Amino acid sequence: MQLQAEEVMCLNVICEEAREVRSGLDGYLRVIPIVGGSVEGRVRGSVVSGGADWNTEKPNGDAHVFAKYLLETDDGEYIAVENEGILEKDSTARIKTVPRFTADENGKYAWLNKGVYVGSLEGGKVPNSVEIHVYRIG
Repeated sequence: MQLQAEEVMCLNVICEEAREVRSGLDGYLRVIPIVGGSVEGRVRGSVVSGGADWNTEKPNGDAHVFAKYLLETDDGEYIAVENEGILEKDSTARIKTVPRFTADENGKYAWLNKGVYVGSLEGGKVPNSVEIHVYRIG
């Protein structure tokens, strides 16, 4: 059986400059505030200001990323997102993160609560932004 990947959304996430916590027990911590953005695809809407990416650079140059933020759909529903991954310093791999979603179990987007998702991550088209393509694996 061959796995299929369906792109379900593309997020354009706008960030502010990182807040440098600096060296800690796990590495060099930067907290990157998420201040807005947009969502296109099977889910359409905006990225709500107030989330953040907790980015810890390890001594070997890899980074552990953990972002938590909220989406507001064009039809007024909210979807919570937790997106985690390891960004390898020298990797050219396209898939970087594993997003998890929490949507109203009785709402239009309940399907996001189930399934396996992966995300590609790259610099966005404007400064201080990233573009995340989210795929459902099945």
